[in-house]
Amino acid sequence: MSALRILVVGDLVTDVLVTRAGAVVPGSDTEAEIRIGGGGQAANTAAWLAHAGVAATLIAAAGDDLAGQQRVAELNAAGVDCAVRHHPGAATGSIVVLSSAGDRTMITDRGAALLLDPVDVQQAVKAAPQSVHLHLSGYPLLHAGSRPGGLAALAAARERGLTTSVDAASAGPLRAVGDFLELVRGVDVLLCNADEAEVLAGPGSAGEQAGVLRTYAKNVVVKRGAHGAVWRSSDGRLYSSAAVRVPSIDATGAGDAFAAGLLAAWLGGKGPEAALRAGAEMGAAAVRKIGARP
Repeated sequence: MSALRILVVGDLVTDVLVTRAGAVVPGSDTEAEIRIGGGGQAANTAAWLAHAGVAATLIAAAGDDLAGQQRVAELNAAGVDCAVRHHPGAATGSIVVLSSAGDRTMITDRGAALLLDPVDVQQAVKAAPQSVHLHLSGYPLLHAGSRPGGLAALAAARERGLTTSVDAASAGPLRAVGDFLELVRGVDVLLCNADEAEVLAGPGSAGEQAGVLRTYAKNVVVKRGAHGAVWRSSDGRLYSSAAVRVPSIDATGAGDAFAAGLLAAWLGGKGPEAALRAGAEMGAAAVRKIGARP
């Protein structure tokens, strides 16, 4: 296990993963394989970090129900330390993921994830003195209930002198949150995919979009799927990396795995190009299997 410890803040939910080979047939039957297991952007990234040999602590909120207990037990078994508050009377969030080889659509009930408490977050950050970095899933910032918890995470990290990163999370909710970039201003790394980059920076090449977003974050990574990824660094330089070509079975969790690989490499002392390659390799490992976790 690496000497690094990364705090990951955000969502822990149950994924109902529906993997289909063809299009959904409205008003009729569509054959698919259905699996139930752990999900949530933050939880997935923490699991991939542990898989990479990096000590990871997940800070999240869940229900005081069987699903919440099972989701924490899965992460503990994967080597993730959990600072998860179980809220009595609340249901652990759940997401129906309609997945195919190239894409996925999510139908979301965030449940107890919306109850992420600023005090819980601050205490968990203070209780991990050996940590060096805090990674925040963007989802808490996209919802009024959990936004104070997400902001508290970034504030607590700054107070402790930790480096920080934020994953922009999802293009649809970003369109409804007009001040997202102000909420994350000053973070060390902002990660977004092509759709999210267009919402946040407008049309243009990935390099141009990353340049626009550099106004808000010290480093910006734009993921372009099969076209690779770019990194605009704090000194304005642009780095790029090609995608790792593998047969894709299920895209669920690929971005979360990419973030884990990139952060493990970058915080381990690697430069932007090497970090992009590490992210691409871990993302490729994710799409070769069904499900969001290693």
